[in-house]
Amino acid sequence: MLRREVAIRIIGDIVLSKVPGESMRIWRERFRVTQAQLAKKMGVSPSVISDYESGRRRSPGINFIKRYVLSLLEIDEEKGALTITTLAKLFNIRGNLWKVVIDICNFRRPITIDAFCSKLGAQLITCSESKDVVIMGYTLVDSIKLLFEIPAYEYLTLYGTTTQRAAIFASVERGRSPIVAIKAMQAVTGGLRPALVVLHGPKSVNNVDDVAIKVAEMEEIPVAWIPPLEIDDLVKALRKIAQEVGVKN
Repeated sequence: MLRREVAIRIIGDIVLSKVPGESMRIWRERFRVTQAQLAKKMGVSPSVISDYESGRRRSPGINFIKRYVLSLLEIDEEKGALTITTLAKLFNIRGNLWKVVIDICNFRRPITIDAFCSKLGAQLITCSESKDVVIMGYTLVDSIKLLFEIPAYEYLTLYGTTTQRAAIFASVERGRSPIVAIKAMQAVTGGLRPALVVLHGPKSVNNVDDVAIKVAEMEEIPVAWIPPLEIDDLVKALRKIAQEVGVKN
């Protein structure tokens, strides 16, 4: 059922896109599949995939798009179907919020903030007394899109089924906007907030905004800093943790 719903949503997005080739490329990259891998699965040459995605060929027909998407799903299933599971969760998020989410996962077993940060290579910089608090999942978001496209009062939806999770803001410059937004959100959600905020992007822990740190300490929000590794590597590290503690569908 999940596979079918995800397939229908992706196929529809590509077919209705003004630039189908670009949409195809975006979905392929979201599944972290190379053109060569996809071409092999589809039984075509990589140049065919490249030509469609770049627009060098006319827009593909519905049959090719269907094969393209189903092949992506098959490749993902061979790797454990983590992207399919993630997308199924995201498609249940209202409005455009799902578009800013890079990855999301609910854990089968809890993990402490201290252990989570250690496995992720992150450093807890506020509320060290919260290191033994447990989290039950994470949500990784594109901070720039989130800042410009989503109002703060909708941030709660990012938590999924529980606020006992890490909210990871990717590609932030210094981290002030996410912390201030979470503070503002608490005013309309009765004080609800993520169990941990992770800032990805500042070059060093010393580059994290002083105001962000002060607000987080005042609001008792545990904040961790993670070195600015590539997004794909960050997702891989997160999914490795998820596999260790188990994924809750």
